[in-house]
Amino acid sequence: MGCNPLFITSLNSGSNGNCYYVGNEQEAVLIDAGISCRETEKRMLRLGLSMGKVKAIFISHEHGDHIRGLTVMAKKYRIPVYITPGTIGNSRLELPEELINSFSSHQIIAIGALQITCFPKIHDAAEPHSFMVSYKDTKVGVFTDLGAVCEQLTFHFKQCDAAFLETNYDEELLHNGNYPYYLKKRISDGFGHLSNKQALDLFITSRPLNLTHLLLSHLSKDNNNPALVETMFKEHAQNTMIIVASRDMETPVFTIGGASGSSAEIFPSADSAPQPQYS
Repeated sequence: MGCNPLFITSLNSGSNGNCYYVGNEQEAVLIDAGISCRETEKRMLRLGLSMGKVKAIFISHEHGDHIRGLTVMAKKYRIPVYITPGTIGNSRLELPEELINSFSSHQIIAIGALQITCFPKIHDAAEPHSFMVSYKDTKVGVFTDLGAVCEQLTFHFKQCDAAFLETNYDEELLHNGNYPYYLKKRISDGFGHLSNKQALDLFITSRPLNLTHLLLSHLSKDNNNPALVETMFKEHAQNTMIIVASRDMETPVFTIGGASGSSAEIFPSADSAPQPQYS
């Protein structure tokens, strides 16, 4: 491990809203803003995180569960928004022009000492992108809403010290569930979401030696089971901590990297640390 830690948390992860925090001691970015500004503020406050450190919001694509809280948050805190022209063109966002910053595939953007690499992914949206956030020798990937595992995803996953990785659905639960056929097809047709098995295959075949934390993300409420997918990954975890990101509340804040290689959670006190709840 290096001596340049990143602090990460999932503020919410699921079809009801997605928002991920990655930052160092000076500045941070949010990947997506799919929950309300008020709820984002409440969750960050409980974690002892400051909105004042958030210097940019990066938007992966235009679906509502990734942009629902964006306009209010960006306007209130005057936070620059990094978004592709196609994504903003296919959304109903009303953002002040001075806050909009376009990015393109494979661009690396500096936010203070952070470097954010933007790369394309497979998903049923206009110009969907995933992100790698780097601080010197520490790297965190945010990889959700993935129709399939592609070369770009594998290449970046292999570099991660920690990652948010989609485990959206269990194939059997989806197949036997009550969703209409067209929706089942949309989820699993290679442009929708990643199954537990697809994500696990990536984890087993491409896990970097330095991957200390894996946050299983964007779980379906109806087509997955947190305990099931957690067990699947823990059987192969070795030295990687497996965390299921809740669709109802924030995870703890995890320290990635650092001189001691610590995975400490940072809270004002142990009593204030939220415990995950799943519906």
